[in-house]
Amino acid sequence: MAIHGLVRRLRARVRPDWIQGPQTAYILARQGVLRPMRPDKLLRIFRAWLRWGITPPLAYAVGAIRHADRPAVIDERGALSYAEVSQRTTRLANALRARGIGDTSKVAILCRNHHGPIETIIACGKLGTDVVLLNTGLSTQQLAAVVAEQQVDLLVVDSEFSAHLPELPEDLDVVLAWTEGSTRHDTVEHLIATASARALPRRPRHARMIVLTSGTTGTPKGARRPDPPGIGPAATIMSRIPLRSGERMLVCAPVFHTWGLAAFQLGAVLGATLVLPRKFEPARAVNALKRHQCTSMFAVPVMLQRILDLPAQDRQREGLGALRIVASSGSALPAELAANFQRAFGPVLYNVYGSTEVSWVSIATPAELNREPSTAGRPPRGTVVRILDEDGKPVRGGATGRIFAGNDMLFEGYTNGGGKEVRDGLMSTGDLGRTDSAGRLYVVGREDDMIISGGENVYPKETEDAIAALPEVAEVAVIGVPDDEFGQRLAAFVVPAAGAEPDADGLRERVRGSLSRFAMPRDVVFLDELPRNATGKVVPRELRAHGASGHVAER
Repeated sequence: MAIHGLVRRLRARVRPDWIQGPQTAYILARQGVLRPMRPDKLLRIFRAWLRWGITPPLAYAVGAIRHADRPAVIDERGALSYAEVSQRTTRLANALRARGIGDTSKVAILCRNHHGPIETIIACGKLGTDVVLLNTGLSTQQLAAVVAEQQVDLLVVDSEFSAHLPELPEDLDVVLAWTEGSTRHDTVEHLIATASARALPRRPRHARMIVLTSGTTGTPKGARRPDPPGIGPAATIMSRIPLRSGERMLVCAPVFHTWGLAAFQLGAVLGATLVLPRKFEPARAVNALKRHQCTSMFAVPVMLQRILDLPAQDRQREGLGALRIVASSGSALPAELAANFQRAFGPVLYNVYGSTEVSWVSIATPAELNREPSTAGRPPRGTVVRILDEDGKPVRGGATGRIFAGNDMLFEGYTNGGGKEVRDGLMSTGDLGRTDSAGRLYVVGREDDMIISGGENVYPKETEDAIAALPEVAEVAVIGVPDDEFGQRLAAFVVPAAGAEPDADGLRERVRGSLSRFAMPRDVVFLDELPRNATGKVVPRELRAHGASGHVAER
């Protein structure tokens, strides 16, 4: 009778898109997520689902039932199993509840990658508390503005960022996550150790996660991430990236960033072990891949470039036989980097094009990157991508236009009330692109990056790709700057390769045959490194400041 009652309750609660059809079930079964289980375990999982819904707490409750002793998180202080994480997050949720945190509160997290932010996200999910993920690169003024705008009640912060605290509101509750030495502040570990393990009182509301935009062109905005409609979105990614149940995932991308957060969410569905280095260092990342026999790595493109920059003996493929997948996202993947990385590490690279607002748009597989290193790939199943002109009509014949996309995980708007343009249910990515005859997508650049020089539309990415292909160039960024004669012109900011001493005239001559006259960089600025934010994106406003002080060579 108890089982029949459970089935009735289950049918009443299940939404049609929970599994999203036979194809989703097939993908999840193929990757080992769905598999036969003992009836008692299945019953416990159904009860957990009724208790938590499709949330992070459910994933770790399921993990504690299916593979209790499997490591859920490995960081610099050791490993925590799925059973430990499930128990510890209940204690942490009780401790936060005792501090007045509930389903109308907001908890902000300012942490590097380690078990602290993971456990805080899960504990907040058990309370129905919204979480604001803060970029570790925020200035004190930016942090204070975000905390005020988001009306944060409690801040979980690594001790290395405690210098910000005097400028934050005095009544803001603060708990330290990662500490070095003793402290007078409460810590996440202390809360877990001293709180009750009793069951929480009721099914919580679905908590929201708020992710900040990159802020490369202005103040970061809060973007409300939606609840997944089921486990279909994970299957969508797996339809193009063959992640498997039980993956050992090296997550180099910061969890506060959309790509690192995606790794955490996918890992939860897969019952994966998340290997979390607090700071990215290329040699240590390669050693972690070998030491933990990681099968996948989530990174942003600049991290892959840093790995390639290592001496050959420090990035040898020996010991990396388990590595099947290197998933890159977060910023544009240069064609030269894609080609060089696969030459060094084999056919393991997947390029995911998306954004905080639209989630995924397209995914390029290793085979596609071998054929066309500059492609962003194809849309995965259930994803619609259209290239539209300024009037909202589809462009013809592979012409360049505005990229619009639709999938299950479009964001719900900015917390300040703004949003992105939507046409026929598809959301603007803010990028320009084109498709080829095989249906592959190519991203030309940001809409606001395109310049008009002498009446011609010019896309900086074309110039970037041409310069990046030169062996004497390690990195390059190209932006538009004002020009009295042509309206705008291109300026190239170049980091020379080790031992190289390129000059501006020679560089321009090398790319002249592959670029139109208006796409030639009229200014060249040589820098020791490109200014990047904490997620590896180049910050254009800082490039413009460098233009006044760097080594400038004009036409």
